[in-house]
Amino acid sequence: MTEYVIDEAREEREIQAKYRELVAACRELKPLTDEEEVQILRAYQIAKKAHAGTRRKSGEPYIFHPLAVALIAVKEVGLGPIAVVCALLHDVVEDTDITLDELRMVFGDRVAVIVDGLTKINDVMVMQQTDSKQAENYRKILLSMCNDAYVIFLKLCDRLHNMRTLGSMKDTKKLAIASETSYLYIPLAHRLGLYNIKTELEELVMRYTNPDKYTEIEAKIAATAGTSEKLEKCLMAPVREMLDEQGYRYELKTRVKSVYSCWKKIENKHVDFDEIFDLYAMRIILKGVPREKEKEECFKVYALISGKFPTNPTRFRDWITHPKNNGYESLQTTVMTPIGRWVEVQIRTERMDTIAEKGMAAHFLYKEAHPEEHIENNPVEEWLQQIRTSLENSDKSALDLVEEFKETLYTKEIYLFTPTGKTVVLPSRSTVLDFAYAIHSALGMHCIGAKVNAKPAAIGHRLHTGDQVQVLTSKKTLPVPEWLDQCQTPRAKEAIKDFLRQQKKEYVEEGQRKLAGYYAKLHVRNNQANFGQLKRYLNQKSDVDLYYDIAIGNVTEHQVAECFGKARPTPKLFFLDRYKDLFDNEASQMPWQSSELKSHPFLLDKEYENYPTETAPCCKPVPGDQVVGIVQDGKIMVHRTNCREAMDEMANHENHIVRAKWRPGEQLSLLTGIALTAIDKKGLLQEITRSISEELDLNMRAITLEASEGVAQGIIMLYVNDVDSLNGLIEKLKKIDGVEDVHRI
Repeated sequence: MTEYVIDEAREEREIQAKYRELVAACRELKPLTDEEEVQILRAYQIAKKAHAGTRRKSGEPYIFHPLAVALIAVKEVGLGPIAVVCALLHDVVEDTDITLDELRMVFGDRVAVIVDGLTKINDVMVMQQTDSKQAENYRKILLSMCNDAYVIFLKLCDRLHNMRTLGSMKDTKKLAIASETSYLYIPLAHRLGLYNIKTELEELVMRYTNPDKYTEIEAKIAATAGTSEKLEKCLMAPVREMLDEQGYRYELKTRVKSVYSCWKKIENKHVDFDEIFDLYAMRIILKGVPREKEKEECFKVYALISGKFPTNPTRFRDWITHPKNNGYESLQTTVMTPIGRWVEVQIRTERMDTIAEKGMAAHFLYKEAHPEEHIENNPVEEWLQQIRTSLENSDKSALDLVEEFKETLYTKEIYLFTPTGKTVVLPSRSTVLDFAYAIHSALGMHCIGAKVNAKPAAIGHRLHTGDQVQVLTSKKTLPVPEWLDQCQTPRAKEAIKDFLRQQKKEYVEEGQRKLAGYYAKLHVRNNQANFGQLKRYLNQKSDVDLYYDIAIGNVTEHQVAECFGKARPTPKLFFLDRYKDLFDNEASQMPWQSSELKSHPFLLDKEYENYPTETAPCCKPVPGDQVVGIVQDGKIMVHRTNCREAMDEMANHENHIVRAKWRPGEQLSLLTGIALTAIDKKGLLQEITRSISEELDLNMRAITLEASEGVAQGIIMLYVNDVDSLNGLIEKLKKIDGVEDVHRI
């Protein structure tokens, strides 16, 4: 990255040019009133003065950032003057001496509320011990966006520009911001249907968390250069001719699948790059089609396409008859072109294309622009109302709250009916019990089953769109712990847990009495510190749960004794005293792994050099992988940078991140695993083991191979020195006759 050269005269010209571009974009979106022109200018002047003398990590004047965020809001989301004012001011309260009250006096309540929602929390003294600054900020965003949807739209614009300019940050900061983006902002962009923003964020996250794979796939896509020109002649030209003959007004667009989308398909479907059917796509946008004729015209165009080109019947999608839950509508098919390449074809109208590009935001923005119209079933408002309801009276920690919210972002919805015809919308995979609690908590509390489409069904019966459900109850029935496995929705689960918690409180006194007796027998002090140790040892989340389990006998005296090392006499060790922990805890570190005896294989930040390190079992990094350290329980767990667990931890605890690199020249054998699928045949196991042991000279720890219905599947655990030898092994095994798939686990 070239070093930024400060030139104040040039910078002032650029600032003025960016402001003029912003105002022009606003005017292009819709004519501005005199008051709106004045407010935008006033916000720009205040932001410019407040950030004067402040520079970004790249060296650029800070005012470049709010101007860029405002431009993204207008050009890429379609937000209007209010959003521009808030985007220009979004950092002044957090980074300067200007207060919210001052903004409220100048710009009014709405601007102050939105800017407050965009302002990070600095005072974290009120946080719970298990929470993080990031989680508290996530919670604030959720609460704020319930009051005004502009908060989350602008937060996504802000995050997009931060990701575009991440190159000047230090490595740990890059990973923290990229992980936050993957953790919350990409799911939010998906739920809102802002697909262009979502796609770009995914690309940028992968570039920083999985750079090697990004570069590899990017090169493969680049190698297909020239295909677009061929498709123009053999696909787009014939399509234009057909549409022109039918008198359609239309627009054709093409796109190449993103690097991230290719990687996800390769990882999830275990296919090669050459097997990606929709690497190229063509979009047909029909113009001037009346709403009532949209479906008919789209199917007519589909008939033209399928009559001209062979289609893949397994890849037809009708999102017009059954739109996605974020409002997406389109017909999708995949055709074989004369050049032998599959191409996805999307057919939609202008209205559908606007919703596809802007998603739920399109509905919201239409209502903003037409306040005089009564619009029913606005998906943004309905979604925000659901979030608002789930947040009310919640006593959960910020981390739990955000995790629960995230689960809803990718969840599909089903539409159900009461006996009176009332519609109930629930997440897919919901059960009779979820339906009962959605109607009323008392109905859920005494639910014994239901009649689904007039047929009896148990409480755990999974419901489907269109089902009519009549809940059956009994006053004698009350929730039991097993009910938690019979429902999906947070509302049902929380109601059941609340009831069970109240029940458990009745056992607290009995549990306290029994635990005191255990302590007395084992000569362990009955204090809060020891109780906390026991709670952690048994992985209990609350005091009430622990006392309840002790009272009913789920926790025994022997388990308490084990917790405090009283289960057996401790031998007196002389020569092995420094390793005595090995005899108390099977999971303790082996002497040859101790940092005192052997330097660990990682280069860490100076302040962490003496910390013990472990490679994370969730992603099993090997030399050659891009890695990052996470502080955990007094040691450094080293993960791959694209590990899902590591990214979630970095998203919530930036202060736990440690820079880590493999020591150059360090020869290690690290345990990792591969999964294998093959056509079952005689001698398959012999060929696999010969390739591993004899040809590649690798040491196996374990191998499991099982055959059923002519297909063999297996897992092999083995020691490798680096990622190159692991990749070499995978390629070698793929060449064995009958082997269908091999991938790292």
